Formats: sequence, structure tokens, C-alpha cells
Amino acid sequence: MMRLRPVVVSVFLTVTVGYYVYTPLPESIQEPWRLMVVSAGLRTSVHLTSVINWLGYDHYIKSVRQLSESFYGLTKSGDSTESGGGVVPGVKVSDITFAGVPVRVYEPPAGGEGHLRRGLMYFHGGDWLLGSAERWSNDALNHMVSDELNTVVVSVEYRLYPEVRFPVPYLDCLAAAKHFLSAEVLAKYSIDPERVAVSGASVGGNLAAAVAQGISTDDAVRVKFSIQALIYPMLQALDFNTPSYLQNQDVPVLYRGLAVRFWLQYLGVDLSLQPQLLVNNHSSSHHVSPELRARVNWTTLLPLRFKKDHRPVVVDKGSQRLAKEVPALLDARASPLLAGPEVLAKCPRAYVLTCENDVLRDDGLMYARRLRDAGVTVTSSHYDDGFHGCFSFIVWPVEFDIGKRLVRGYITWLQNNL
Repeated sequence: MMRLRPVVVSVFLTVTVGYYVYTPLPESIQEPWRLMVVSAGLRTSVHLTSVINWLGYDHYIKSVRQLSESFYGLTKSGDSTESGGGVVPGVKVSDITFAGVPVRVYEPPAGGEGHLRRGLMYFHGGDWLLGSAERWSNDALNHMVSDELNTVVVSVEYRLYPEVRFPVPYLDCLAAAKHFLSAEVLAKYSIDPERVAVSGASVGGNLAAAVAQGISTDDAVRVKFSIQALIYPMLQALDFNTPSYLQNQDVPVLYRGLAVRFWLQYLGVDLSLQPQLLVNNHSSSHHVSPELRARVNWTTLLPLRFKKDHRPVVVDKGSQRLAKEVPALLDARASPLLAGPEVLAKCPRAYVLTCENDVLRDDGLMYARRLRDAGVTVTSSHYDDGFHGCFSFIVWPVEFDIGKRLVRGYITWLQNNL
């Protein structure tokens, strides 16, 4: 009987770990167990840092950042993207500031005197509270873009929550963009003023879209972005019951409840209001005009195949407290999908990448439709087997085939359009 105990313990631990790791996933997702392990790792980090916070050592988000930075240090080694380090020989990397905002500049080995190059400003994701230009996936991506497309890439270190809230991250990005687009800076880096892009993933896509709108409508900025490339962008906070929010509410790595929490943190709102936002109590017909509501109306903006059998969730009365306490919910700088057609009409050509298994899928699809309706040329790139965050999963130990395909499609589009 005593000999059986190690076996029983082993089986118990295996079942327990399997139960913790296992997450039901859509059939279209490839490498499901790998995603389950990544999801379990993220959940473990959140639980661990919550304990650290409970013990009074630090704000839990700062603890998550420290864990992420430590992990980055482990994966940073190597001298090529194939080894997981993301470093491309010949690409010069400089950590400097643009208008007081920290940026990381990648200069390609090609070009030089008399040869104009492309320019691209990139805003990383991380839900306005994590991520950095130095993060292994961002660093690998920007090295590749710089090297393969002969592009000067500028990755912006905008400030994060909890140190700051909206509109500070947007204003950081806007200030850096204006500096980048100045004649002096473009000339310094030998950048063709007709070939400058703005891009970002997730909340970075939010910032890229908002900055593109701000630059396009600012007559004081003479050089404009020629294209915008948005990777599963987070674009609105009025409707958390779109088909994709409901369909993918439990799909890692961005769960529906987390998305709402990130919005509340970004906008500086009491987290106790999360349940009301989940049922759209913040966007009742009494507080949002019909014109504004039409700009996020998925029943008219989404292609038929994405609507399925879903029904809109619109609250008649809602909460007056929410309307008063969260005015930024109606600010297009925070929610670029709310911008008027006159603003969208001035925006640059767009590449909008969306993933089927992502709560933000419909944000991107609606924005692509509204840009087209405003007369903007849009390339929509939809991945039926994609999920939120996979664009960043391109280097060891979180290396997915779908991530590599997304990045390759993104670089190919930039090659042909920038």
C-alpha cells in the first residue's frame, strides 16, 4: 500500500495541474495546448502579484511588470530573430527622447547618404499598463521591419497606468509623432516624408488610430502619416456586448471582464463600476445621442457572417452616475471609433488586422467599415484561426505559427504600401 502513495500523489498532481491549465478553446485555434500553457502562466503571474500586493510590498501592476521584465531578460539573449533574441546584425538601436518622450529608434543598415528611407512609428500593446519598446516581441518585430523594409522605426515608451491615466498616454504618443514628422527629424534620419506610417497592436492600435486622427486634422502639422496599420485595435468602450465580446469572452489572452477593467483603469474610473459596463449601463439612449450610437452600431457596421444570432444590448435608462463620472467614454481620443465621418475622411490609408477568436474583432471590423464609408482605402486582413495577442507570439518561448503568419502578412503589406 505504501508503494502506491507516490503513484497516487503523482496522479493527483497531474490531474490538478491539468485542471488548472486546461481551458476550452475554439476549434479553429491551432496549437491549443500551447495557448493554454501561456494562459495559465499569465493567470499564475496575476495571482502571484496579487499576493505580493496583498502583503503590502508594491502595486500589483508594478509587480507584473517586474516579472515581465525578468522574463524578457531570460529571452533576450541571442544575436538573431531565429535564436529568439530578436536582434538583427546591422540595425542600429538608440534609446533617446522625442519631445521629452522616451523612444527606441531602429535604423536599418541599408540606405545612407542620398538614399531616402521609409519611416514607421510603432505603439506597443499591453493594455495601457504593461509592455515596453524593449519587450522581446516588440524588439524582434521592429528589428525585422527596420531590416527588411529599410525603415527607420520609432517605438514609443508612452507612460503607463497606474502612474498616469488618459489622456496622458495619448498625449505622449501625439507629441512623439509630431516630433517625428518634423522636417528636421525626417531629414536627420533620411526619411522620405511621403512614406511615413503609424502602427500599433491592441491598445497600441488604439493609440495609433487616435494619433492618426489627431495628425490628419491638425493643419499645423505639414507632413502627415501616409498609412496607418492597426493590429486588432481596441477602439471603443460603449458596447461590451458586441458579437465578438460575447463569443470570445472566455478566450485567452484578453477576456471580456479584463478588457472592461483595463478601460476603467485607463480612464481613471472606480473599478466597482465594472458590472454596470458589462451590461452596457453606461451607454443608455438617454446619455448617448443617436448619431454617436450609430458610429458603434454593429448591427449595421458588421458583415452578416459576424452577426450570427446575436441581438444588441441597449439600455433605455442606464446610470446617471456613469454618464457623469466617465465623460472620457465619449472622447474620440480614447475611443477612435467614435470620431465623426469628417475626421475619418482625412485619415490615411489603412491596414486593419482582426482575429476571429478575439473580443476586439468587431472593433476593428467596424472601424474598417467606417473608414471605407468615409472614402478611405482600407485593407482588411482577417485570420479565422487568430486570437488576441498572437501578433506578439513570435519568439521563444511563446512562439506560435499563427503569430509568424500575422507578422509576415503585416510586413508584406507594409512592403507593398509604404
